[in-house]
Amino acid sequence: MRVAGPGPAEGEDPVALEHSLRLADLIRAEARASGGALPFDRFMELALYAPGLGYYVAGARKFGRGGDFVTAPAISPLFGLCLARQCREVLAALGGGDILELGAGAGDLAADLLDGLKAAACLPGRYLILEPGPELRERQRELLQARHPDLADRIQWLHDLPPGFSGVLVANEVLDALPVQRFQVREGGEIAEILVKPRGAGWEEMVAEPRSPGLTEAVQALWAQGLAQAPGYASEINPRLGPWIHALAASLDRGLMLLIDYGYDRADYYRPERGMGTLMCHYRHQAHGDPYVHLGLQDLTAHVDFSAAASAGRVAGLAVAGFTTQAHFLIALGLDDLLAERMSGDPGTTEEDLRWLLGAKQLVMPSAMGERFRVLGLAKDLDRTWTGFSLRDLRGRL
Repeated sequence: MRVAGPGPAEGEDPVALEHSLRLADLIRAEARASGGALPFDRFMELALYAPGLGYYVAGARKFGRGGDFVTAPAISPLFGLCLARQCREVLAALGGGDILELGAGAGDLAADLLDGLKAAACLPGRYLILEPGPELRERQRELLQARHPDLADRIQWLHDLPPGFSGVLVANEVLDALPVQRFQVREGGEIAEILVKPRGAGWEEMVAEPRSPGLTEAVQALWAQGLAQAPGYASEINPRLGPWIHALAASLDRGLMLLIDYGYDRADYYRPERGMGTLMCHYRHQAHGDPYVHLGLQDLTAHVDFSAAASAGRVAGLAVAGFTTQAHFLIALGLDDLLAERMSGDPGTTEEDLRWLLGAKQLVMPSAMGERFRVLGLAKDLDRTWTGFSLRDLRGRL
């Protein structure tokens, strides 16, 4: 199995390097206390969310050109403006309500959504943000205060899911950061779990008897569907997805959840050619596959099994309201019209116009985000067809 050293970037900021080493020491200590090795999901959880040290709760810049990756809201305001149209439709069907955004990043999506809803005179009663990172909360406050100072009384930050929430729940690129377990099929056909153990100054992956509850049964369920059976095949299982969606469903009285992320339906996720899984890391706008370098300084993600998300939603009492690609979702909501409206201003094409045009292409082109990202709608006590899912319905794949 893979062996990796601590791998600090050459020329890394000494403060950042010290931060990374402190997180590594914390993970090593927990591994020793757990018999010498950790299930991968616990390693991933600590790397991303260890208090004060994990990637998402420490102070390093993550989003945009100065961070590690760029999300759709940072690429173009068109993403948020289209999403605002879907939110407006839901709020109209409910006769009002709130919007709850999970993991609001730098705040761009919230600002653009509120732009679109304000222009349509359809503001939510409250715009709620559930954000675990203190540094990100401050960035969001600064941006929203600058963009929407008149809405300060409607924008609230939460530490827990609100009870009795009605409206729209938006989670853009949140599911991919839920910690995952990793498994491998041994040469003899047995199911094994991939664990992480310290080795010198670095880390070693080891294949062992499954330690995590439910992992064996989850892989056997894949086998029953003819998936992930070949000796040597390795991939991920997300044990936290079901409880996470159940918690969201318990918080939602009535409304629509929009889960947007890169991922596949189950049959596509566990195709034979994906025999090394989908784990991916992002560091300074470089994507790579080594989760054991730059601890606390890089993002760790895995693609989303949207079939599992849909199934978890049904178990939690939600209806699958739609499933489609990001491109079809945005186009159905009028991306072309919004872009044309932007481009029909002053004669000639400005630099800003070109940015909008290029941003639109990144959002919908198959070679960019258009096909890789999917949108899953889960509804509670709200049965109707939504515009965003009207152009292409992929629910049959789930």
